[in-house]
Amino acid sequence: MSTSIDFNQFVGALGDGVIVCDAGGAITVWNAAATRIFGFTEADAIGKSLDIIIPERQRQRHWDGYHKTMATGETRYGSDVLRVPALHKEGKPLSIAFTVAMLYTPDGKVSAIVAIVRDETVRWSEERALKTKLAQLEAKAAAPAAQ
Repeated sequence: MSTSIDFNQFVGALGDGVIVCDAGGAITVWNAAATRIFGFTEADAIGKSLDIIIPERQRQRHWDGYHKTMATGETRYGSDVLRVPALHKEGKPLSIAFTVAMLYTPDGKVSAIVAIVRDETVRWSEERALKTKLAQLEAKAAAPAAQ
């Protein structure tokens, strides 16, 4: 059974953000979930640089890796989840996790990169709070032994 899939409907229906950038780094696809995560509408994002969601202090490192990936066609983040800080349109910090996929022209050159993004800000904050609490409890438990 052959099924035809409407790409726009498929991308729009996903709960994870889908962001596609061309080889130069301009955003070409931005779905509703990306809008929910980052606050930028599709109209805000299309044609813009990923700098709209990358914190200033992370930009150089990001672009160094991005351009290397575009030049070589290779990335280690295809199957490994990358967790990084990001920015919401309102300037509030986010913690995101994503994987990427490379898209190629028929002659094998990289044409675009797709990022599948999930907002992990709440989970990251909860994990950080648990680690802090655990460290406090361990310090408290160790204190009587030290006396």
